[in-house]
Amino acid sequence: ADIGFTSSTTPKLIVGNLNHIRVISYVGCLTQMSFFILFGCMDNTLLTVMAYDRFVAICHPLHYAVIMNPHRCKLLLLLSVFASLVNSQIHNLTALQFTCFRDVEIASFFCDPPLILDLSCSDTLIKNIVTYMVGILFGFFPTSGIIFSYYKIVSALLKIPLSGGRYKAFSTCGSHLLVVCLFYGTGIGTYLGSFASYSPRKGMVASLMYTVVT
Repeated sequence: ADIGFTSSTTPKLIVGNLNHIRVISYVGCLTQMSFFILFGCMDNTLLTVMAYDRFVAICHPLHYAVIMNPHRCKLLLLLSVFASLVNSQIHNLTALQFTCFRDVEIASFFCDPPLILDLSCSDTLIKNIVTYMVGILFGFFPTSGIIFSYYKIVSALLKIPLSGGRYKAFSTCGSHLLVVCLFYGTGIGTYLGSFASYSPRKGMVASLMYTVVT
């Protein structure tokens, strides 16, 4: 998912910088957006699954092998892929409904879905419905799941008497928590920032953080 996510934007960015090309075809833009959403959403859902995995490992260690059995792991993986495909196709179908565009320029180094949807000069009702629906399903719920998992993890760690035991238990969450902070911190800052305070330059830096750095 990570390789696919960064590969949907970075090669085009490198080629564009080397050849001083700042254009992309309509079909190419929709294709890039589809893969970006597909792998980005897969990253999103898998980070949530990983948070749940760590919650079970730390809070219910004796039941870990039973709860996180191979069958459940495969089911969670398939659900992540299915949800990502649905999200990608929803955005694609919404973009294909556009009949006219206000502009043909976007303030980003890739076809960022919200910026693409903002180019439409047609009725914004469908666009707003899709934005809020997708935001709740693939943004609010996964984030809530991660926060709840780490709340339970921290509560369990505080009950461990020895600091060495706390460190050992929390060290298993370190890399995951770092990626979550980078991915969600910059992503939420980009997509939920108010329009009035939105800066294209800051938006591109934030986009670079969660598309490449993580």
